[in-house]
Amino acid sequence: MNGPLLMAAVFVFTMAIGVPIPFAAGLATVAGLMIADIPMTLMAQAAWTAFEPFPLVTIPLFILAGQLMEQGGMSEKLVNIAQKLVGAYKGGLGLVTVVACMFFAALSGSGPATTAAIGSITIPAMQEEGYRSRFAGAIAAAAGALGSMIPPSNLLIIFALVTDVSIPRLFLAGIVPGIILGFMLMIVVFLLSVRHGYGGTGEKFRWGPLLEALWEGKWAVLAPVIILGGIYAGIFTPSEAAGVAVAYGFFVGLFIYKGLTWAKLFSAFKFTAIVIGTVLFILGSTKAFGQLVTIFDIPASVLGLFQGLAEFPWLVMLMIGIFYIIVGMWLESIPQIIIFTAVFFPLVTSLGIDPVVFGIFTVMTCEIGFLTPPIGVNLFVAARISRVSIEDISVGVLPLLVPYLVMILMLVFYNEWVTFLPDLVYGPSL
Repeated sequence: MNGPLLMAAVFVFTMAIGVPIPFAAGLATVAGLMIADIPMTLMAQAAWTAFEPFPLVTIPLFILAGQLMEQGGMSEKLVNIAQKLVGAYKGGLGLVTVVACMFFAALSGSGPATTAAIGSITIPAMQEEGYRSRFAGAIAAAAGALGSMIPPSNLLIIFALVTDVSIPRLFLAGIVPGIILGFMLMIVVFLLSVRHGYGGTGEKFRWGPLLEALWEGKWAVLAPVIILGGIYAGIFTPSEAAGVAVAYGFFVGLFIYKGLTWAKLFSAFKFTAIVIGTVLFILGSTKAFGQLVTIFDIPASVLGLFQGLAEFPWLVMLMIGIFYIIVGMWLESIPQIIIFTAVFFPLVTSLGIDPVVFGIFTVMTCEIGFLTPPIGVNLFVAARISRVSIEDISVGVLPLLVPYLVMILMLVFYNEWVTFLPDLVYGPSL
């Protein structure tokens, strides 16, 4: 058996018997190193190079910032703003959940964190208003996935680290798809709420309560303006912006909203340590896996496999998208990006597909992975809050997958609009 086939067989087998993904990738890498007679020191060297890039510090800082902002009371302010904006309409609390997730996504950078922060407030409220529990949980899960698209996004940062694509360009490119996707989710929630008679006070929208809520939540609304505005204005880098986000979240949570306590601070630091520890472990083992993929020249083999489809880049993107969605049902997003980007990125760039477009496309398919069992992280978070089974909430989220699939088709067949903002701010990429 040659190296690539042995690696694939070991990786699939170990995952099938329940071995955690980082260990599965590590065992597959060891098998590849043995058959290729490459020193095992490659594992340590790969892990070192994976941890070396300075922008990697952005991930734990944004995670910590999101935790401080959630624990400090910002999520409640954002929900209140959303309530005054769309709460009176049919399915109002469902619409509030989507809008609040869009706001919080610009703070947390994480899909599961957004689901937890907003869902813990709105899911019980929806249940009290008569929403079916699985539908309430499904809304929070689907809207929470926006946390991985609307900047700052941890998955976009991982993609940038793997491919050397500009983080600010990826962040700018994620804004419009994230907003459009949010509006499409609102349409689906509204139609389903009308059909089932969920919510809606019938009151007319009024500017007074909205402006009052905006004033009360001004510190929460200012957070993404300061963080993202500072990046795009060239005041600080994404890594520095993450540090600013931590300082801002700490200051507002402790001195303005006064929601932070010693217990909550400890919880925020503990959560951040657990998440970044997991990320670094995955990054170290899968980086070696990705290097071995390059050594075995697998990208060139994949390129040769698709050579006959060079005239149809849309078909190649569609096939990669289907593959990503299927794999995303079983593989967590971070290792999925690290492992398969090394394989497909040379292919799509050789076909003339913009690297930024492929980054948005990759993260969008990962968002579907958040919403599909058995590894759908957002589903587990929302199911725990809404107290329903993972099977039940998986059925409830099906209609809310439609906007994600529509967005993927838009990225496949018409994607020039994705790079409009990055090209406008930074000029066309070379």
